Amino acid sequence: MSQSDPMVNSFKTALAEGPAQIGLWMALADPYAAELVAGAGFDWLVIDGEHAPNDLRSMLAQLQSLAAYPVMPVVRPPRGEVSLIKQILDIGARTLLVPMVETADAARQLVAAVRYPPHGIRGVGSAIARSSRWNRTPGYLERADAGLCLLVQIESARALEQLEAIAAVDGVDGIFIGPADLAASLGHLGHPGHPEVQTAIDGAIGRIHAAGKASGILAFDEAAAKRYLEMGCRFVAVGADVTLLARAAESLAARFVGTQVTAPTPKTGARG
Repeated sequence: MSQSDPMVNSFKTALAEGPAQIGLWMALADPYAAELVAGAGFDWLVIDGEHAPNDLRSMLAQLQSLAAYPVMPVVRPPRGEVSLIKQILDIGARTLLVPMVETADAARQLVAAVRYPPHGIRGVGSAIARSSRWNRTPGYLERADAGLCLLVQIESARALEQLEAIAAVDGVDGIFIGPADLAASLGHLGHPGHPEVQTAIDGAIGRIHAAGKASGILAFDEAAAKRYLEMGCRFVAVGADVTLLARAAESLAARFVGTQVTAPTPKTGARG
């Protein structure tokens, strides 16, 4: 994705009018690994701070690694805390994916957290922040709000009940369905493929679209990912760095571990 104007969020634009955006989850929490997958061809990469061992410093290092590549970093904070969001924005994150959003009030608080006054409550620290290139970006404060993309996660039965109200919040750019937590909330812990869960997901996608917002989801199963794309999901993560490494390592080990080695036959008649 092109990012010629540093203040234009092309991922946000694509959610509204471009092709579906294909992403990968990053949970290795390592800038070297982030750079490795940055050149793979994905549209977006999630720097996961909820379940991966990331902190503000490791998020910063990964944002720096990804900056040289035409891919959108999407930062998922561990929670929707205003002060933490302020820090993550100041280190240069421009697209946030906030977990466990269950009400319209929570969504409105997040919108306020990513916007400067008078439209929000984001603290002004651009002079010492990477986000503005330390005030080297002309017009940063005036243009920052428009260049930020806010994605909220719905992943509970309560969130499903409040879906239309959440989707109606101005400033929410996309709604991401979390299959694992949703499955647990619906009584099917560890079974996101359960028919009841899948029915809830399908219904949620349709409701999100009816509300005029972009829907997104994480799908490790290739067939499921393709089905969600066919249903109109605008941003779909199709795997994770840790699972790619784990499965590839297991497959390689299985092909070699336990292999019987045939001892070479000693040569006869050799002269000493």
